[in-house]
Amino acid sequence: MPARTLLSLAALGLSAAGLAACGHNMEQRAATGAIAGAVVAGPPGAVVGAATGAVVDTAAKPKKRRK
Repeated sequence: MPARTLLSLAALGLSAAGLAACGHNMEQRAATGAIAGAVVAGPPGAVVGAATGAVVDTAAKPKKRRK
């Protein structure tokens, strides 16, 4: 694979991961990730993007502290 193509795919993948964080709840973040992943890599990218959006939502939630 030519270096230029590889760099382009890497840049698209990183932007898709960044877009997975858009939204206010898990459904919105998963949907945004799925759309970005589908644009970059088709159906497998949609699955990975949706999973990334769900993980970002879980990680972004504040932790409950025990008293």
